[in-house]
Amino acid sequence: MRVTVKVLHAGSASRRARAVVREVLQRAGVNEDDIADAEVIVAELAANAERHARPPYELRIFSLYGVPAWCEVADGDPDLYEVRIILDLLRSVKEIGLPLLAENGRGLLLARRLSRGHCRVRPVTIFTSGDAGTPGKAVAFALPTHSGSRLTFPCLPADH
Repeated sequence: MRVTVKVLHAGSASRRARAVVREVLQRAGVNEDDIADAEVIVAELAANAERHARPPYELRIFSLYGVPAWCEVADGDPDLYEVRIILDLLRSVKEIGLPLLAENGRGLLLARRLSRGHCRVRPVTIFTSGDAGTPGKAVAFALPTHSGSRLTFPCLPADH
């Protein structure tokens, strides 16, 4: 497994995350529709991190055997509670209206739908040098592959 980590700066996190994901998936030969979906997901997650969490922000792309498989947006807020509740709600309800998610959760709804249910939150520590070791959380989603399938998220220790 290989992990690519990019720092995301406040004010441009969504734009940078979209550009990095687009570049990685284009190199992997993923079709344009799937790339566009991945860009929407990562932009939503980066915007959520800026809006609801605190820096530092990181984009992480996990590649298995050279294939980009998972992407996550990490932030410096270790509280998983709200994100976990929203993801659990989205997993348990077949049809959910946007009014219910008017204040929180629309970005996670999009991430869950566009990743075909392959979205989760996990505790992490920040990798980047100036903030290395800072506890945080990451919201992760499966990236589309060249074949159109999505790989199952590997079991990783919280601080791996």
